[in-house]
Amino acid sequence: MKHALPLLTLAGMLLLNIGSSATVPPKSTKPMAVKQYTIEQFMKTIRFGGADLSPDEQTVLFSSNQDGVFNLYEMPFAGGTPKQITQSKTNAIFALGYLPDGRILYSSDQGGNELTHIYLRDQNGTVTDLTPSTTAKFQFSGLSHDRKSFYYQSNARKKAAYDLYEMDLATMTSRMIYENPGGIFPGDVSPDRRYVALTKPITNAESDVYLFDTQAKTTQLLTKHTGEVDNSAEGFTPDGRKILISTDEKSEFKHVKAYDLQTGQTTVLDKANWDIMGDYLSHKGTYRVVSVNNDARTELRLIDNKTNKPVALAGVPAGDITGLNMGDSENRMIFFVNSSNAPASLYSYDFKTRKVIPLVRGINPEINPTDLVQGQVLRYKSFDGMEVPALLYKPKGLRPGEKRPAMLFIHGGPGGQTRLNYSGQIQYLVNAGYVILAVNNRGSSGYGKTFYAADDRKHGEADLRDCVESKKFLAQTGYVDPAKIGIMGGSYGGYMVLAGLAFTPDEFAVGVDIFGVANWLRTLNSMPEWWGPQREAMFKEIGHPKADSVALYNKSPLFHTARIKKPLLVIQGANDPRVLKIESDEIVANVKKNGIPVEYVTFPDEGHGFVKKENEITAYKAVREFLDKYLLARQTAARL
Repeated sequence: MKHALPLLTLAGMLLLNIGSSATVPPKSTKPMAVKQYTIEQFMKTIRFGGADLSPDEQTVLFSSNQDGVFNLYEMPFAGGTPKQITQSKTNAIFALGYLPDGRILYSSDQGGNELTHIYLRDQNGTVTDLTPSTTAKFQFSGLSHDRKSFYYQSNARKKAAYDLYEMDLATMTSRMIYENPGGIFPGDVSPDRRYVALTKPITNAESDVYLFDTQAKTTQLLTKHTGEVDNSAEGFTPDGRKILISTDEKSEFKHVKAYDLQTGQTTVLDKANWDIMGDYLSHKGTYRVVSVNNDARTELRLIDNKTNKPVALAGVPAGDITGLNMGDSENRMIFFVNSSNAPASLYSYDFKTRKVIPLVRGINPEINPTDLVQGQVLRYKSFDGMEVPALLYKPKGLRPGEKRPAMLFIHGGPGGQTRLNYSGQIQYLVNAGYVILAVNNRGSSGYGKTFYAADDRKHGEADLRDCVESKKFLAQTGYVDPAKIGIMGGSYGGYMVLAGLAFTPDEFAVGVDIFGVANWLRTLNSMPEWWGPQREAMFKEIGHPKADSVALYNKSPLFHTARIKKPLLVIQGANDPRVLKIESDEIVANVKKNGIPVEYVTFPDEGHGFVKKENEITAYKAVREFLDKYLLARQTAARL
């Protein structure tokens, strides 16, 4: 479940290094008047789900949820009014891209069950499911370099293994080009179609890259190593001579090296003092696009591949640049820009005119951007001296001496990372007066492999103690009420909420669990088969449901609900294939037996996360009302 995250640098972010003395950000002496906004206003921001340039580079395709459900839209590269071209009212539709003749590929599942299919939309609007099945999952793997076919992965033959297929665009027929024996993730295909890059996970900290020869039907190991080294295939160079490999060999952080397919020699291509999250070449090989995870920010480096020097982009707005998509001509590109206090907006860029054009702005025009809060990166020491990085969101307009309620925000994963990306949920709560501290506890990605592995087999223990120390940090700020600090999170973060209430019952005033794990034995046993080798990596990291059943029982909050004595809100999607709904059903029933206030919100048309804006509004409104009832109201009552 540990994944690297998407990818450039946000100007003006404040980096605070806080040691055991717990120096805190300076207090404002002049309260600022801040307008209060509704959740409906915050959710009028637009979320995007992929974008692409048309073959003639005159049109931009993107998917967004501006009508409430993710659908496809088109608009001119030079700007204009988006035109909605799909009309789904139920299942989310995500853009995959254009085919050379202008037809469109997109993906969609059924109610959040994650069994994604690949669909073809013709120019006349006719839609064809290219991968019909009721039980299999299909994943798009990109167009061939000559643009005559596209690749996709499917577990139709074997649930726990993805085979790789090529679909010919002239006939729309497919053939298998790599039959997966299991334990492998297929990757990029070389431009001449001879080789397939493979990544084989061993643990969450170790993996290897192999090369499959489609002619000789042989597989070659490219990353011989000793000790734990995390290797993964990035892709082939456009000339087909080299494969790029991401590795943390002899380093705390991921860097990228180029492996010469003829000589077997490797050279370091890109390296930074942080993880390199992505490294690929444009279609003709003129540019190299490098993304660096710079302290929870995305730093994009566009490099001239001949001179190895950075390319200056005139007029590009400050912020994290993600989703960069360059046309085959290498004359035009599109990208998103976002920050912690500004939702993603879509832009186009012309290399010849050096003109940046805003296409779709993500922010609701009813919201004044100056009312939003910029996240602050800070660090403080945990119980054993390990530094914990976190992102602080402090409400504007605090009066001198005023103390506010606060919530810890815990990411999923367990190896995820809360980044300086826009969150309507966080901004809504901060706008309502809550202090939010997004904790990147040990085990989070982005801070080196030692920090990443520091929670292995210690889940619900060492990482939870980081959260307790985070609460202590908030209590020392001077503007947080120490008795009114709660904990919230989704997925693994939801587990941390339940663990916090069950295993440290006196620490947190309330808990908000969103799609959270309650019973590790059931969750690990019911992991979807299509996770394949990730299942084994999870077993090694967290514990095996058979060999480690006692330890997993002990760290599962469901079996310790008698200790929970603080109010709890649980939010769950009925179609969740990762954390089954029964987990939330049981935790709610058990806590209610304690006579503790428990509120439960379920969604029959969601899976593991939200794809429908209407449901997000309902969920986040429920969170706000719950916190107002059990944190804000109590605080107000205490003053009377």
